[in-house]
Amino acid sequence: MAIKRPKGTEDHLPAGSPKLTLDVSAQAHGWVVETARRVLERAGAQRIDTPLFEEADLVKRGVGGSTDIVRKEMFTVYYFGDHGGYILRPEGTASIVRAFLQNGLKQLPSPLKLWTHGPMFRAERQQRGRLRQFHQVDYEVLGGSDALVDAEAIALMVGVVRELGLTGVRVKLGSIGDPEDREAYNTYLRDLFTPHLERLGDDSRDRLTRNPMRILDSKSEDDQTLIAELSVKPMLDFLGEEARANFDAVQGYLRDWGVEFDVDPSIVRGLDYYRRTAWELHHEGVGAKSALGGGGRYDGLAEQIGAQAVPGIGWAFGVERLLIALEAEGHPLPAQAGPVVYVAALEDSLVPAAAAAALAARTAVRAEFAYRSLKPGNAFRDAERRGALFAGLIGSEEAAAGTVQLKNLRSAEQFTVMLCDLPAFLAAQEQAHLDPTLNSPAHPANPVILENE
Repeated sequence: MAIKRPKGTEDHLPAGSPKLTLDVSAQAHGWVVETARRVLERAGAQRIDTPLFEEADLVKRGVGGSTDIVRKEMFTVYYFGDHGGYILRPEGTASIVRAFLQNGLKQLPSPLKLWTHGPMFRAERQQRGRLRQFHQVDYEVLGGSDALVDAEAIALMVGVVRELGLTGVRVKLGSIGDPEDREAYNTYLRDLFTPHLERLGDDSRDRLTRNPMRILDSKSEDDQTLIAELSVKPMLDFLGEEARANFDAVQGYLRDWGVEFDVDPSIVRGLDYYRRTAWELHHEGVGAKSALGGGGRYDGLAEQIGAQAVPGIGWAFGVERLLIALEAEGHPLPAQAGPVVYVAALEDSLVPAAAAAALAARTAVRAEFAYRSLKPGNAFRDAERRGALFAGLIGSEEAAAGTVQLKNLRSAEQFTVMLCDLPAFLAAQEQAHLDPTLNSPAHPANPVILENE
């Protein structure tokens, strides 16, 4: 076909699609989000959603004018006169902090835990796991500055991926200290790199003036070679007493909770509003760029966008990258749940009755129906192809009696059930299928049926 999806984007496909993989499965994406929701909301996080586009100035301030995101990767969607423009959001933190400030969420109990998910946009070179439209799960805590908050955030990130079944992950933990520690480190880096200015790439030369710590994140092989030759000291060597105590406390909590991590002196967050704790979550299965996501404390962000200081910490992981890691570990696609019942009419005139029975059943369970009359054998095969638990048949006798014939496609048991009892019966049978201990006839979840044939 002539028209194709834009480069750097993916279609999320339904079960059974011929080109289905974990990272393009709509069901797998939903499974990741639902798992994250369950883990995070058990910890007290509340859902928040923000617009897909924001004022460009928010992102420039919130992400940082010296970052590749702002300088090279922003999607501008609208300009008008002297207006600064709108951009598609490249990440979630700045939007959530803006929503927190604008909507008076500071009045809610503190610290406030928030989570969201959705598409993010960056105009970067496409490769597997690195898309122009990608999807993130994002968790933020606003109003708490204790090391316990930091450790819990890291533990929750690990908890989500563990709940999904991912095993080959490791936390790389670092600290970027307090503002005065960062200033001392930046002074050291300027003094170290200035004599070698001609060997730095254009971006790194600019960063030497604006924000020297960003040089350590350079994607240039020549820059990284120079960094190795100069044996650059890590930020951890410049931590002050309070930042060091905070870093030690975070590590202590993680050890107590059995959360494995490696202290990595190379972990940095180059923007001015970041403070202290920073980390990344890695998995070798996604390739050379093995980070699934990361997080950090950003106590200076609210001030950066023009408000009073609000301590905050958060993390995000890329859903596509996480699914690639799961695929690398051999995890299959999550099982597609079929309907609990598939209802078919045995005569053309009874197709509306089959549809009505399915619609009634939907008050309790997932139900589908055939749009034309079918012979029993064809109805059973059709139901099995859809993964149904029950096939339901309505013939002239059933229509006259107000009943439906049901066949359990797993056990071959057959039942005659009054249509008025159908939703309750199917709900109980679905629960019994999910929990076999409920199969006892005496169990209160099993309603009375007319006949067990």
